[in-house]
Amino acid sequence: MEKIKSFTIDHRTHKPGLYLSGAARGISTFDLRFKFPNKGEYLDIAAMHTIEHLFATVIRNSEVKDDVVYFGPMGCRTGFYLLMHDTDREKALPLIIKAFEDCLLLTEIPGNKEEECGNYKEHDLQKAKEEIKKYLLILKEGR
Repeated sequence: MEKIKSFTIDHRTHKPGLYLSGAARGISTFDLRFKFPNKGEYLDIAAMHTIEHLFATVIRNSEVKDDVVYFGPMGCRTGFYLLMHDTDREKALPLIIKAFEDCLLLTEIPGNKEEECGNYKEHDLQKAKEEIKKYLLILKEGR
């Protein structure tokens, strides 16, 4: 079987940052890497779940909402994937920074009711915001 593109990246040297990890048929896949792979520090599950709710809601209510295809977590708990129509890294970076800054302004977790979420009790807004702040520093450093 052919290796998928994300498995061809050397995870021993991959650093936190924003990467355009693939583009096919007009869809750009971004790797929003919050943590170093395989270094023992991973995103807390409840924080990760909350980040997913915050960012997905904010970006899908932004001026680029029609370009967003998908936002979701990496199974390895080191970050997220963002899929967008025809968007390069240069265009995506300021949009992602703005969306995460807007996430920090939220005081409630969107979609956090039993009827809205399949695991509504596993959220942590404070930890999510702490992780977002750390990631924003990485993005603003230009990584």
